[in-house]
Amino acid sequence: MFGNWLKTSILMAGIVALFGVVGAAIGGKSGMLLALLLGGGMNLFSYWFSDKMVLRMYNAQEVDAASSPYLYNMVQGLARNAGLPMPRVYIINEQQPNAFATGRNPDNAAVAATTGILQMLTERELRGVMAHELAHVKHRDILISTISATLAGAISALANFAMFFGGRDEEGRPANPLVGILVAILAPLAASLIQMAISRAREYEADRGGAEICGDPAALADALQKIDYYARGIPMPSAEAHPETGQMMIMNPLSGGGIAGLFSTHPPTEERIRRLRAMRGG
Repeated sequence: MFGNWLKTSILMAGIVALFGVVGAAIGGKSGMLLALLLGGGMNLFSYWFSDKMVLRMYNAQEVDAASSPYLYNMVQGLARNAGLPMPRVYIINEQQPNAFATGRNPDNAAVAATTGILQMLTERELRGVMAHELAHVKHRDILISTISATLAGAISALANFAMFFGGRDEEGRPANPLVGILVAILAPLAASLIQMAISRAREYEADRGGAEICGDPAALADALQKIDYYARGIPMPSAEAHPETGQMMIMNPLSGGGIAGLFSTHPPTEERIRRLRAMRGG
């Protein structure tokens, strides 16, 4: 687990450094400093408000033991198993089976499930999914994924600015327009690759942690197999409108395939299932 945290820390440092490089391409050293300060400010904003923003994007509705006893009581029991405070519980009115966790720390966490996943999974399978989300909470992955998504989006915005408006060197002279074009193409690509690597590493850890919390690795494996099958044919409009949040889901909610699959923020489902089955065998 320490190895994955070290890898994540290095990747996070890489995406912050990339933010500075794009800033330097736009405005030299002053631009780099301004970009890094902007990135720090965005991280601070994300730390405090990202959970509310994401839940609002998906029009998630909070539930309790009275309004949704099935889901609420399930999460409550799993949180007890994991030694976590009880998170807020939300339901999203989307037919695609999916779920995510958000919040800056375990004391301010929330888990959300779509109506589709509640309808399609058995109780045993749903326990595996919600345990996976609580593992993200326990590992504080939600903060890492939010910061990486925020910075990746900001890098793309800066890169587009560099392409359309050009940059300036330290003397205020216009930069080479080819540099702006290269930055606009390569910087978002590099940011996406780093974001993908961060997310994939954390998903494997959450699968392992979720299997331990629910005590049934096969339940999560069965759930992933079923979600992968149904999610392919059911679009999720709210995720399509906010693709930067797709990495938070237990399964990639976006409909893109082919080359887009190479840049997926989620590991191959087959490999996730294989690892979970191996845990059961062990």
